[in-house]
Amino acid sequence: MTTASDPAYPAHWEADVVLRDGGTARIRPITTEDAERLVSFYELVSDESKYYRFFAPYPRLSAKDVHRFTHHDYVDRVGLAATVGGEFIATVRYDRINAQGRPASAPADEAEVAFLVQDAHQGRGVASTLLEHIAAVARERGIRRFAAEVLPANSKMIKVFTDAGYQQKRSFEDGSVHLTLDLEPTAESLAVQRAREHRAEARSVQRLLTPGSVAVVGAGRAPGGVGRAVLRNVLDAGFTGRTYAVNKALGPGTHEIEGVPAHASVGAIGEPVDLAILAVPAERVPEAVADCGEHGVQSLVVLSADYAESGEGGRERQRALVRQARSYGMRLIGPNAFGVINTAPGVRLNASLAPEAPPAGRIGLFTQSGAIGIALLSGLYRRGAGLSTFISSGNRADLSGNDFLQYWHEDPDTDVVLLYLESIGNPRKFTRLARRTAAAKPVVVVKGGRHSGTTPPGHAVPVTKVPDATVSALLRQAGVILVGTVTELVDAGLLLAGQPLPAGPRVAILGNSESLGLLTYDACLTEGLRPLRPLDLTTGATPADFRAALASALADDACDAVVVTAIPWVGESGTLESGDGQVLADALREAASAAPAKPVAVVHVEIGGLAEALSAAARTVRPTPSLSSAPAQPAPHHPAPPASAERGSGGGAPGGPVGGQPENDPPPPREATRIPAYPAAERAVRALAEAVRYARWRREAAEPGRAGEYDDIDEPGAAALIDRILGPAPDARGTTLTAEDAGELLGRYGIPLRPTLPAPDPERAAEAAARLGYPVALKTTAPHLRHRPDLGGVRLDLADEHQLARAYAELTAALGKPEELGPVVQAMVPRGVDTVVRASIDSAVGAVLSFGLAGAASELLGDTAHRLIPATDRDARELLRSIRTAPLLFGWRGSAPVDTAALEELLLRVSRLVDDHPEVVAVGLEPVIVAQRGLSVLGATVRLAPAPPRTDLGPRRLPSY
Repeated sequence: MTTASDPAYPAHWEADVVLRDGGTARIRPITTEDAERLVSFYELVSDESKYYRFFAPYPRLSAKDVHRFTHHDYVDRVGLAATVGGEFIATVRYDRINAQGRPASAPADEAEVAFLVQDAHQGRGVASTLLEHIAAVARERGIRRFAAEVLPANSKMIKVFTDAGYQQKRSFEDGSVHLTLDLEPTAESLAVQRAREHRAEARSVQRLLTPGSVAVVGAGRAPGGVGRAVLRNVLDAGFTGRTYAVNKALGPGTHEIEGVPAHASVGAIGEPVDLAILAVPAERVPEAVADCGEHGVQSLVVLSADYAESGEGGRERQRALVRQARSYGMRLIGPNAFGVINTAPGVRLNASLAPEAPPAGRIGLFTQSGAIGIALLSGLYRRGAGLSTFISSGNRADLSGNDFLQYWHEDPDTDVVLLYLESIGNPRKFTRLARRTAAAKPVVVVKGGRHSGTTPPGHAVPVTKVPDATVSALLRQAGVILVGTVTELVDAGLLLAGQPLPAGPRVAILGNSESLGLLTYDACLTEGLRPLRPLDLTTGATPADFRAALASALADDACDAVVVTAIPWVGESGTLESGDGQVLADALREAASAAPAKPVAVVHVEIGGLAEALSAAARTVRPTPSLSSAPAQPAPHHPAPPASAERGSGGGAPGGPVGGQPENDPPPPREATRIPAYPAAERAVRALAEAVRYARWRREAAEPGRAGEYDDIDEPGAAALIDRILGPAPDARGTTLTAEDAGELLGRYGIPLRPTLPAPDPERAAEAAARLGYPVALKTTAPHLRHRPDLGGVRLDLADEHQLARAYAELTAALGKPEELGPVVQAMVPRGVDTVVRASIDSAVGAVLSFGLAGAASELLGDTAHRLIPATDRDARELLRSIRTAPLLFGWRGSAPVDTAALEELLLRVSRLVDDHPEVVAVGLEPVIVAQRGLSVLGATVRLAPAPPRTDLGPRRLPSY
């Protein structure tokens, strides 16, 4: 007998999952304590579903059936249940069988599988989710195949199997469909799993952001307090659905608060409630959650504080809150949240503490901090930017940035995604989702707490040992625009939401201030852009002069973007005039709207009303004949908004015609774009530079690279060597390979390691040199001197035995005894550039490939580049070129360029080694000397350990911290 408290109970099989409709369920092993639940569940299943399960009328379960279905050994017989509110909604079980289809034990590797889903929950993706989990359990128990018998009329269950993506065989025998599934994950099964995860998580966010009814739980009877303020905000925003106030202490005769129906509980409302906003003390939250869950509430926004941010006791309350909400199939924002906003005309929801909802726009904003959320809302509002949605998640105990990336990826109302993050609970998943979203629309991230080394209070997330610089590099590899400050987040968001993406780095600069133009020019060079010579319109320039100059610049094929600089101009009377900002804004927008789509940014100093006028909605402008015939320029990479959207930039791919029109036809009328304005040249140029880099990533991402394929790689031989070294009972802490084993393993992947011979005394040193051949190098291997030639532990180009003996004497005299230094002798190799290649595996991030120059460049200055494994040829090229000291590889100041092709091949071979064998948890090649032709690996460190679990390959599950 096995119960949930039995030591044999496999608690790690328990999981919270998101179903197709966005609701949640809990999957867990069935125990002997579930007999009553199983009987109750079976009574709610229709006769038709029972017939499909048992191939005959089966109105009720016998005592023998109940015993069989609740008693498992969790090896040869396993049953899982999906539960909501503690009750079964579906079950799945497998029984191990032999070749004759009879019950068996290991080593038999096939099992018969069967499902039963309550009719009320069919169509929610329950069976598909259960199949993922029971397949993972079966693989863990040594089962490689599932067999299933399904009636031909049971098309839904046949589809569950055929759509799973596993390799399968199908036949028709004795009036039933016989299916055999190979349980080894495939690229197709993984793609199916991730597509289902995307749809489910996006749907769960959609249910939260588009409720048909809202209840504010904790709305005070008297003005004041958080609950009353949120209720007022919901009403002031003009929420299109039904609104209710809930207060447990509602007095007799009180039926309304703020003019909406008031009730003592959610259950007393008597109508469906989609979203509940909880603004009650933490000790009353469990009661409120139970009230919501028992009456069908779909989503929660928990504003209440005193959770994980308050210490260990609060952390446990937070875990209990998440468990309770999920047990009812609900998802939540918070606790300690600031709230959510959806400006869509059909919703108009302000379920937050923000007293005024932002205007509708094309930006989706997610923040983990209420204070930063307030600052961002204020900054965006002040600069005229509108939002599609806003979420301030607080402690992000359930819904997180990953979920909203899933939603925004396909949200037609969102063109740009802005995120303020203080922690990333699942960097591997976040990187994957960010890459997919960034391929469709810009994702801009600012990360707080990068250097604190601690998790923010209230954030219960796994700890990763990977440095923040590495995580940042991986995010950039995924197309994320990573900025350093909240101000830069707003600056970049304004440009990306209001302007098309640039086709290249060439920037035209024009304005009425030579000095401001020069500052802009310098800023462009600093950011790696290619500025053209600034055009000085002089201080006497009028708005008409600005319009003509901007139109000319936009029509010029030699530029990809324009920065306009403006200061108060000199009027007819000879005095400085700040002018009417509206007049200059109209002139600039007219030129920008009529010309081919290129980004325009404005840098202004003391021109009243200009920024506001540039960001305001504008009339539709038809291009003038003189400009409409200009050659079409690349349109924005991110999709064009609907005709009713604020932004007027066209869609299409880089290099394509504006708005998808034929290149020789004039572009259609379009809404004048909102032009972002900046008070400093550096801020405008930095935002433009981020857009240029993102546009380049979009172009390159459209053509993914290829993984390294080499005929001389001996993957089976490497696997056999790894198995021999680890042995039948490997140490979980891992083991560092000897130089001989490391050299053999690397050699299996075509990575030759230069031989190194020990030299414990002068005589042995001479013997080693004779074996290797002169000239040789004499090195120390003591940890404090290793890879530190600056400390004198290396002697190079020793041409004969006499020089070797003298070097040996000098080395030991200066640094210590031979037994302390561990001298070795190595043959000299062609001179070149010393580099370092490393690979490591982190459970949260995955396998990472790193590259840098040896010595101070990578160790002291942190000049190291990183890419996720498996790396492609494009990744390898970028690794070499993305470090600051890359010019040393390509012929800096007259030096000869080195063999970068050989270096790229080495990177791909290391990537293949780590990707093919997850037991290889760390590889360090140092130094790798790259010459004009070829390279030499002089030192190598390799660590092996039992393969870490790949959470991204397992069944879908919500995190539980």
